[in-house]
Amino acid sequence: MERIVLNDLEAVMAIAKRGTFRGAAIDMGVSTTALSHAISKLEAGLGVRLFNRTTRSVSLSDAGKLFVDQVGPSLRSIHDGLEVVRSQRETPSGTIRINAAPFAAREVISPLVFEYLRRFPDMHVDLVTEGRLVDIVAEGFDLGVRVSGLIPSDMIAVPLGRVQQYAIVASPDYFKGRNKPKVPPDLLNHKCIRVRLPDGSVFRWRFEKDGEAVQIDVNGPITLDEASLARAAVLEGIGVGCFMERDVLADIEAGRLVRVLDDWTLPFSELCLYYPGRRNLSAGHKAFVALARELGRGAASNKPIVSPIAL
Repeated sequence: MERIVLNDLEAVMAIAKRGTFRGAAIDMGVSTTALSHAISKLEAGLGVRLFNRTTRSVSLSDAGKLFVDQVGPSLRSIHDGLEVVRSQRETPSGTIRINAAPFAAREVISPLVFEYLRRFPDMHVDLVTEGRLVDIVAEGFDLGVRVSGLIPSDMIAVPLGRVQQYAIVASPDYFKGRNKPKVPPDLLNHKCIRVRLPDGSVFRWRFEKDGEAVQIDVNGPITLDEASLARAAVLEGIGVGCFMERDVLADIEAGRLVRVLDDWTLPFSELCLYYPGRRNLSAGHKAFVALARELGRGAASNKPIVSPIAL
């Protein structure tokens, strides 16, 4: 049997995780053809088929499942060992992988990620955005960014001092001939842009005033699952939209959108960076966390009152 290299073992784990050769190839930064060839060589050397392949799907064979169960933990131990060695470097280098909600990524990309890359030019940041909440350890991420209420209790959380707030907006043309909503239930008399969450449910708009919390299941002509599409619909006068405030603040200030119910949209949970409590962090990992703490301290003095409403 030919010598097996670490990349071949990682390739099997990547395909098992993504369920497709194409997705695994993207994660590993190689072509699908090269990845398929590497797996074929590994299978030939082992004398067993690790994957059942059809034109439409890829699944682990029984031998493949055994491979993942037996080799997977050893691979993780190897990577942990490498991280221990890298942690001794004084100058951060290498890659850190971060998972964040899309709006959270927009919040931290400039004050945190770009500043990190300026300070540590030998580092590479692999930032993945997705709405669903993932297990960052199981998915191979070093760090996550979410609102505080969504962070697992066994993670170390670093507050970033960026409290979130909703904004209810519509275009000036939409409000021509219509009464603006004064209280949340008035929205039931308006066309609203509905938003579908990653779990398939439709987002219910959340409000609070003087200790009274309200959730409204709005109605409207369209349901979307992406904030930029919802913003386009609102700018076109299709209806009223609910957004993270910073996503539409420039539109409000420019007069392209009109804000309503602002006395009902109080600040809520702040953003946090979080990560598992590993004993040995890489130099790059330590530097990113340190910069996040610096950012959080800088924003702490201007932190608004936090409402109990959670995203």
